[in-house]
Amino acid sequence: RGRGVVAACSYEARQYGVHSALPIGRAYRLCPHAVFLRPNGALYSEVSSAVMEILGRFTDRVEPISIDEAFLDVTGCVRLFGDARRIGEHIKEAIRREQDLSCSIGVARNKFLAKIASDLNKPDGYLEVEPGSEIDFLKDLPVRRIWGVGPRTEEKLHGIGVRTIGDVTARSKSFWAAALGRHGEHLWNLGHGTDDRPVRSGEGFKSLSHEHTFLHDVDDLETIGETLLSLSEAVARRARKHKLAAGTVVLKWRNADFSTKTRQRRLDTPSHDARQIYPVVRRLTQEFLPLRQKVRLLGVGLSRFVESEDLQPDLFDAQTKRKTQLDESVDQIRKKFGRGIIRPARLVDKAERETFTSFLKK
Repeated sequence: RGRGVVAACSYEARQYGVHSALPIGRAYRLCPHAVFLRPNGALYSEVSSAVMEILGRFTDRVEPISIDEAFLDVTGCVRLFGDARRIGEHIKEAIRREQDLSCSIGVARNKFLAKIASDLNKPDGYLEVEPGSEIDFLKDLPVRRIWGVGPRTEEKLHGIGVRTIGDVTARSKSFWAAALGRHGEHLWNLGHGTDDRPVRSGEGFKSLSHEHTFLHDVDDLETIGETLLSLSEAVARRARKHKLAAGTVVLKWRNADFSTKTRQRRLDTPSHDARQIYPVVRRLTQEFLPLRQKVRLLGVGLSRFVESEDLQPDLFDAQTKRKTQLDESVDQIRKKFGRGIIRPARLVDKAERETFTSFLKK
C-alpha cells in the first residue's frame, strides 16, 4: 500500500492483472492476498553476477541485456560442450544447482528469435527454433512481439488489419518501406526472422541509476538534499563495482502531480566518485527551485561510461588515486558488514548523532 511500483511479480499474481510498473496501491486492490516484499537490490545484483559467471563458463560471447537476461553466442563451443540443447541443459543444471533458480532458454540463429523463444516457454522452459522454420514459428504470434512495436504502433497496425506477424509478411517489403520508411523495412525483416546483429560481449552497461519514491510527498530541502546524496553514493558505488567511470550525470525529478523531468550534464572528467557526482546533481536541481510543488520521486543516473582502466593516467593526480583507493576500501567494508556501516555524516540521522555524541562525552 506504499508509494512505489511493482518491480516484478509471480505468474500467479499476473493472473489477477498485476504487472511490472503498476502502482503498488493498484496491485493491492487487484490482489490483496498477495505477499508484497521490498526489493533487495544488493542481493539481486550479487545473484545476477553469479549467474553471468556461470554463462561465461560456456562461452566468452555473453551480452547481458538486463539483470536477469543475456544473449550467448555458442557457435564456437559446440565441439567442447555438445550441441545447443546440451549446452542449454548444462546451463540450466548449473544455475539450479548453484543458485537454486530456474531459467528459460531460447535457441535460434539470431537474437530476435532466441528472445521470443525464451519468452514463450517461461517459466523454466527450453525452446529451439530450427533453421528454416522461422516464418512458421512467427506467423501466428501477435505483431507486438516484434521489437519496436509499442502500443501506439500496434494500434496503427491493427487499424490496417495487421494483427499477427504473418500479416506483416503477407505484404511486400516495398509496401512497408512506403508506409513506415526505415521502420517499415525493420518490421518486414524481423517478421521474416532476419536479424543480423551480433552478440556483443564486453559492452557493459549503457546507464546505471537509482531512484527513491517518498512515502509522502516532500518539500523539505534538507530531505531532498540528503536523498540526492544517498542516491549519488549508490550509483557511484555501482559504477566502481563494475569498474566504470561515467561521463554524464542525470537527475530525474517527479512532482506530486506525476509530472516528470530529467536533466543531465557532462562531467569534465569521467568519474565514479560521489564527491564529484553529487555537486553536479545539486546544480541540476536549481532549475526546480524554489519548489512549485512537493516532490514525489528523485533519481540519479550515470551514463556515457568508459572503463576505469582506460582513463589516461595523467588525468589522475596522486590525491585522486588516494580517494579512489579509499572508496574501494570502504566498498569492501560495506560488502562485508553492510552498507550502513559507513556513511557520509550528513546521512546519519539525528538520533544516531546524539547517541554518538553522548558516547564521546562519556
